[in-house]
Amino acid sequence: MTASLTQAIKEKSRQLGFILAGVTSCEPPTHYNIFEEWLDQNKHGTMNYLAEDRSRTRRADPKQILPECKSILVLAIPYSAVVRISGQNSELASYALGDDYHDIIPPKLKQIVAFIEEQLGHEIPNRYYTDTGPILERELAQRAGLGWIGKNSMLINPAVGSTFFLAEILLGIELEPDDTLVTDHCGTCTRCITACPTQCILPNRTIDARRCISYLTIELKDDIPEDLRPLMQDWIFGCDVCQQACPWNRFSTQADSAFETKIPLPVLTSDLLLTSVEFNQRFKKSPIKRAKRRGYLRNLAVAVGNNGTEKDIPILEQAMQDEEPMIREHAKWALTKRNADFSPPHAKTNAD
Repeated sequence: MTASLTQAIKEKSRQLGFILAGVTSCEPPTHYNIFEEWLDQNKHGTMNYLAEDRSRTRRADPKQILPECKSILVLAIPYSAVVRISGQNSELASYALGDDYHDIIPPKLKQIVAFIEEQLGHEIPNRYYTDTGPILERELAQRAGLGWIGKNSMLINPAVGSTFFLAEILLGIELEPDDTLVTDHCGTCTRCITACPTQCILPNRTIDARRCISYLTIELKDDIPEDLRPLMQDWIFGCDVCQQACPWNRFSTQADSAFETKIPLPVLTSDLLLTSVEFNQRFKKSPIKRAKRRGYLRNLAVAVGNNGTEKDIPILEQAMQDEEPMIREHAKWALTKRNADFSPPHAKTNAD
């Protein structure tokens, strides 16, 4: 019964768009100490929720989340392949081009739970997450045979690369566990490390979030450190550089239809003049709404400062009048950088 039920669940998962499905136990993660060391070294930046006692306790043992847990179903669903889709001065992470996965994936997980309960004829204890729960999902995914954790900390599958979202369902029933993928297929390749603009990838397959462009453009709610702004290139929400560099992503599969490009492209400098109402309307169903207007315009100002043209200067001057102090400050930085780049060369005199 266990093996046949497991296969039936995996087939149901595939019907719902999940390209990978595996099962692991509810045993505590064996690499939890790496997470603790990462926190102790403040590599999590301002994401203080990760360091809370309740969060640490739950990540150390899935049964602290669901005491009845006997197995964990780990799933992956694809988003758009990581290709450069640039605007005039800006670039978005591929996963953010479609609808917000926080809205799309949980209903699918709920359907899987309903399917399992229908097969069994009774309700079962369960809890499901997608990038929202206090669990070490990449280690669980590796344990469930979905891939290995690459040097850039992403989970990589040899058949489909790393362009997918992970999701987990903690279940109060025994399922047939999958073999852990123990082989490290990164080998001697260091393309992701070399490509990272801010050099945030650490030797132990974690990242220093404080330097990661994804963190700086999404999680960080304050001013972006000035020394990192020039390194951010034209990224205004998330970053795909390490995944673009990864040779395994030549195998990336087609995105689930929900994650195909939905937002208006290209992103133009004129977005610096978006009102709150316009921002909310444009990104109503997009992950970009997480950055909020102030974060999105802050990021765009930095991108324009790095890659803008003379035509952008009037818009930056208008952005300097924004009601948000953070937007004004970053627009001022960008304007100073643009003016310096486009100012006429200094004429030499006998006094030089």
